[in-house]
Amino acid sequence: MTPQIQVLCEALSKELRLQKLSMATAESCTGGLISASCTQLSGSSLWFDRGFVTYSNAAKTEMLGVPAQLLETPGAVSEEVAKAMALGALQHSKASCSLAVTGIAGPTGGSEAKPVGLVWLAWAVRGGASHGQAVHCEAVMRVFSGNRSDIRLATTELALAHLRELLVKA
Repeated sequence: MTPQIQVLCEALSKELRLQKLSMATAESCTGGLISASCTQLSGSSLWFDRGFVTYSNAAKTEMLGVPAQLLETPGAVSEEVAKAMALGALQHSKASCSLAVTGIAGPTGGSEAKPVGLVWLAWAVRGGASHGQAVHCEAVMRVFSGNRSDIRLATTELALAHLRELLVKA
C-alpha cells in the first residue's frame, strides 16, 4: 500500500466509523487491491463488510448479478457494468455503501475503442434511516497512464477518495 492509499483508507475509515456505516467492494481490474488496502488497517472489521473480486464475466454475473447482456453489449468495461457491479455489491451484502471498478490495466487487452488505462468506477450509497435501499449510484470514466501497477494504484486512489467525498456530502 502506498502512503497516499494509506491516508485515503484512514480518512475513509474515519468517515465510515463516524457515520456508523460499512462498505463493500466489487473489483475487476484492481484484483482485490482496494479490499486489501482497506483491510490493511487494524479495526477494519468495524466498517469493511466484504470484497468481491469479479475478474471474469462469469463472476460478475454469478456473484453480483450483473446481467449477461450488459457484459456482451456495451461490454465489461462500461458505465452500465460498473453501476451494476456497485449495486450488486450492495444487494449481496449488508454494506451501507459500495464501490466498483472495471477496466483495462494492460499492457494487453486494449483496443482503439477501449485503450489500456480505461477504467469505469462506480459508487452506490444506501439511503434512509434503515439504509435499506440504494438511492444514489454514480459512475465516472478515466483513462490512466503508466504501467499495469500505475493504473491499478490510480484506480484504487480515485475509488477510495470519491467514496469518502460522497459520504461527507451525505
